[in-house]
Amino acid sequence: MVLLDERTGRYWQLNSTGAIILTALLDGAHPDRIAERLAATRPVTYDRARADVTALLAHLEQHRLVTLS
Repeated sequence: MVLLDERTGRYWQLNSTGAIILTALLDGAHPDRIAERLAATRPVTYDRARADVTALLAHLEQHRLVTLS
């Protein structure tokens, strides 16, 4: 998956996990639920999955690609 920042023209490439996380967020899933899904379907613990979800959200927010409420 690739994101385009239309303000800057910069592209952001997401790996498969990042794409799953972003798609789930766009579908309205809560980050905790996304971490649960990742832990159930990938070779990763819930804590690691939750940290990955949090890190991706923070990165996207830092670059103003998402706004968290």
